[in-house]
Formats: sequence, structure tokens, C-alpha cells
Amino acid sequence: MRLMISFAALFLSVILLQLSTGGVGPLDVLSGLTLGFSKQEIGFLGSAHFLGFFIGCWWSPRLMGSVGHSRAFAAFTALGAIGLMAHMMVIDPYAWALMRVASGLCVAGCYTVIEAWLQAKVTNESRGRTMGTYRVVDMTGSLTAQMIVGILAPASYVSYNLLAIVCCAALIPLTLTRVQQPETPASPRLRPRLAMDRSPLAAAGVVVAAVSSASFRMVGPIYGQEVGLTAAQIAWFLSAFVLGGAIAQYPVGWLADKFDRRWVLIWLSVAAIVSSGVTMLTTGFGTWGIMLSAGFFGLTTFPIYSVAAAHAHDFASADERVELSAALMFWFAAGAIFAPYLASVLIDAYGSGALFTLIAAAHAVLVVFGLTRMRARPASHRKTRYVNTPRTTFVVGRLFGRQRDGELRDEG
Repeated sequence: MRLMISFAALFLSVILLQLSTGGVGPLDVLSGLTLGFSKQEIGFLGSAHFLGFFIGCWWSPRLMGSVGHSRAFAAFTALGAIGLMAHMMVIDPYAWALMRVASGLCVAGCYTVIEAWLQAKVTNESRGRTMGTYRVVDMTGSLTAQMIVGILAPASYVSYNLLAIVCCAALIPLTLTRVQQPETPASPRLRPRLAMDRSPLAAAGVVVAAVSSASFRMVGPIYGQEVGLTAAQIAWFLSAFVLGGAIAQYPVGWLADKFDRRWVLIWLSVAAIVSSGVTMLTTGFGTWGIMLSAGFFGLTTFPIYSVAAAHAHDFASADERVELSAALMFWFAAGAIFAPYLASVLIDAYGSGALFTLIAAAHAVLVVFGLTRMRARPASHRKTRYVNTPRTTFVVGRLFGRQRDGELRDEG
């Protein structure tokens, strides 16, 4: 019972973190537009967030090993809260970019602590229930975070301070739990080339997944405003994307386990090209048309990371799981750093539709590359289990590696 209570504390911290750090992205876009920032400067803010996320993924296991789980969590939460509160003190896009680096560090650092804690405490008896709950909590927090932009006034000191308060509140459940914090796990070696060696197609797939999700979530509010959506409607627009992705996970997972995963990736990318076109064409069909197209877009693009990761793990041995997951996260983070800024530059030059033109072009490249790779080697005869993989930290592979192999042994 105490173990499940400690998990509940961790999950509550996840939700509060998602609400604060997930809400700042769309709020920054609308605030930047209100304050006269250029579209390129707004896109730069999204890229800065993922730069901080990448640095945090690399640094947080080392800090956790030096000062422990709780102190590392407190340090990263403080960075996130400082970044949020400082927004309205300095009205400058480049100063805001530094603040968004802090929010990215907060996300990566806090999730690293939470996932390391879960990995150390979960047992085979509780693994399936715990991981399923973790995914639901993470997705629910992400979905709710998108709605915040509909109730917070842009460029408001109160709005950013409310998010900072929620971020600080994430400290309470984890730091007050009476369960002893676990031993610090060894940091995974970061070998980006491992993903390329095991599956070039999977590495390309996670980069394209980053282009889709990072550009949409960080620059999508610009598109929403330019097609005539209000702040509240932009919140629903972003939420429809996340909800569509959540709905897609089970059927796509079934297809990925039953058929050649390369074909699943290719057809998902074809569908993503179609959904990108549909999203651009439905601007004249009213608000409901725009919302439905955003859900369709999420349905076709959100699962691509998990399918690509499953395909890469088909060619890996059990002792490579953690490092391969870290390598895939590296390529995702690399794509996510550049995608929002590139999307904003294209929108500034060619209009709002350039966002989905960029995404469609990335998926077209993935289709061609996937067809090319299918001629290079056959599919793996041994399939790991499909896992809906959160794109959170370099250590997430520790949590889901055992599920991929379907192992039933207790952890030594």
C-alpha cells in the first residue's frame, strides 16, 4: 500500500508539472503576439525549450547521482518556477528564450527523477498497472495543459505567476512522501550512432515525429490565430491534436505488432501528408472543421515515435534497450530543437499554411526513405512488444525495456 501511495505522489507531481510547463508554450505564443514579437522570435522560444530539454536529459542523471532524487527534483522545479515568474519582469524575446531553456531543464530533470524513482520501486506484479497508469497520467496532464491557454490572459503577470505556483506545488507530493528514496541508477551512455546502426529508418522516424509534434505544439497557436481562432478555441485546437494521438495508440499498436512495422510507418506518414493537407483545406469549414482536422492530424502523427522505437528495438539485444532508447530520444530532441524555429521562419515568409507544408514534406521524405530501406534488408523475424513510449527522458528505456521483451523475471 505504501508503494502505491508513493506512486500516487509521483503521478500527482507529473500532472502538476505538465500543467505548468506544458501550459507555458501556448501562453508564450499568444503573449509574444500580443507584445509584438516576430513569428521567428516566437519560434525561437519553442526551440529554446527543447534545447533546455536536451541539456536536462544529459545533466539530470548526473546531478541526481550527486545530490539525490529529492534535492535534484527541487533544484529543477526551482529553475522552472524562476523561468515562469521572470517572464513579465523582462519583456524581451531573447531573455524569454533563456527562461524557456530553464523550463526545458525543469521538464527533463523532473521527469528523470520521477522515472528513475518508478524504475527502482516497480515490481513485476505492479509493472503493468503502474506503467499503464503513468501513460494515462502523462497524457491527461498534457491534454489538460493545452486547455490552460483558454483561461489565462496573455502577457499577464498573474498568468505566469499562476503557472509558477502550480510548478512549485509539484514539489509537495514528492518531497513529503515518507517512502525512502531509491538508489541512483547508472546514467545510460549516450550513443546516438547506436540508433543509426540498429535502424536508420527508426532514427529518421523519430526526427520526423519531432518535426510534427514540436512545430505543431510550439508554433500551432500562431496558425490558430491566423485562421481566426480565439484563445479558447486555440486551446481546443491543441487539445484535439493530443486527444487524436491518444486515441490512435491502441489501433496503431495492434497494427505494428501484426504487420511489418516499416509499412505501418510508411502508411502513417502517407496519412500524415493527407491530414496536413486536410488541415489546411478545412479553414473555410468553420471551427468544428478545424478542430476535427487537428484531431485527425494527431491521429496520424502522434504514434510515429512509438512505432519507430519499436522497429529499432526489433534489431537490438536486451542489454542495448536503455542506450537505444536514449539514442532515439537524442534524435527526437535534435529534431525538436530546430523544428519550431524553422516552422516560424516559413510561416513568416509564406503564410500560416507553411507549417503543414513543412510537416508534409518531412513525412514525404520518410515515405521515400522507408521504401528505400525496405529494399536494403528484410524485416526482423523477432518482434518486441509495441509500447506507447513517452518522449520524456534518456532513462525512460529502463521503465519500458522489460515490457518490450515480455520478461517475467524479478529484477535482481
